[in-house]
Amino acid sequence: MADPRQEAVVAYFRRSQQAVEHASADSKFVAATLAIAGRIAASLKNGGKVLLAGNGGSAADAQHIASELVGRLVNDRAPLAAIALTTDTSALTAISNDYGFDQAFARQLRALGRKGDVFVAISTSGRSPNMVAALKAARELGLVTVGFTKDAPTAMHPLCDLVLAVPSEETALIQQIHITAAHAICHLVEQELFGTAKWG
Repeated sequence: MADPRQEAVVAYFRRSQQAVEHASADSKFVAATLAIAGRIAASLKNGGKVLLAGNGGSAADAQHIASELVGRLVNDRAPLAAIALTTDTSALTAISNDYGFDQAFARQLRALGRKGDVFVAISTSGRSPNMVAALKAARELGLVTVGFTKDAPTAMHPLCDLVLAVPSEETALIQQIHITAAHAICHLVEQELFGTAKWG
């Protein structure tokens, strides 16, 4: 008798493969990936920075993406200005305690964001109250607003200049595609700013 655990793993890998194939075949999704990379590169060229935030796994993704920009993805090059707003526990707890968790990122944006910066809000559901509040603050400040979310219409969509909308309803697969697309975005930014070698 087949091990049901093995069958579950194989089934997940197949869904994962299908999600990647679906995203790569979605011209709108690919176009959004290119557009986001272009806006980030333009901001960085003009002395701007990238600010990122999310909750849970999306917080980890925000930190992951920031580290690829500040560090490097493929080739050695100068660091790029990126800040994950999820890492300062003193700021997060102070703001949440005094103003409510909904303001945890919006208040940081008001302190650190400048017109022309890019704010990347990551939410698989697209309805996280602190992401919606942060996007509203970013728009008021004149930042370029980018949403990483799912394909179905969400509260985030109308607040974003650009949306990376994953064609899936499964949270884990949405997160997987978010970070895969983010790697592509970071590499495109490196190519644009430093002429780094192509993948593959």
